[in-house]
Amino acid sequence: MNLKFKLLALAATTALAGCGSAGGGGVAGLNMDGMMAAGSTALKAANLSDADVKTMSDEACAASDKQNKIAAPKSKYDVRLTKVVQGFSPSLNGAQTNYRVYMTKDVNAWAMSNGCIRVYSGLMDMMNDSELRGVIGHEMGHVALGHTKKAMQTAYAVTAARTAAGATGNAVVTNLSSSQLGELTEKIINAQFSQVQESAADDYSFDQLTKMNMDRKGLVTAFQKLAKLDGGAGASMLSSHPSSTDRAQHIQQRIDQNK
Repeated sequence: MNLKFKLLALAATTALAGCGSAGGGGVAGLNMDGMMAAGSTALKAANLSDADVKTMSDEACAASDKQNKIAAPKSKYDVRLTKVVQGFSPSLNGAQTNYRVYMTKDVNAWAMSNGCIRVYSGLMDMMNDSELRGVIGHEMGHVALGHTKKAMQTAYAVTAARTAAGATGNAVVTNLSSSQLGELTEKIINAQFSQVQESAADDYSFDQLTKMNMDRKGLVTAFQKLAKLDGGAGASMLSSHPSSTDRAQHIQQRIDQNK
């Protein structure tokens, strides 16, 4: 089943979610206009252009920044992150990269299609520079390989279709409210990628480090450290990822093969 049909099915399910049974087995409260609106929203989500995704990423990133404490310019975290990403391309999928540190003990990092890259101080505290560089490269890989765009499409469909399904007449949600934007932002940041996507992002990071002639061993030791947190509280970036131990072994094998 391709993404478009998945989203249509999702919209129909959302539209029916609040319907109860009427006497004689009929369906009460069925809103056909809402179902059509939800279906239209799902189609829009499936066909989001790169420009649409960038605009929504701009809004989602700004919303996230408002909800988090950002490391001050020239602070030790800001200075260190600037140092760590030296040598990386200044753009990501054509968008200028924009790095910030969130001051939180959570262990996480993420990137969006507009070049917005956020690293949590909790991750920085447990990683050396090479390890941190490898993890950031991995998150950039999700954007470069199109995983983040697909996550945005799914998140938009779930968030917007819920309201469209309850709409009356022929109304279709075209702009997200503040609450919807908050929900969308959370879904994007906590997007669950498949094991295939995670492995592909690992390889992307490895390949980029190789091209830049940077230490790739840090990607191995980063996963070894993360392996100790698998299933632990606060390790939000690990919730959907494959075994960190297996990922460390895979990268080590690639290092051995490319000596």
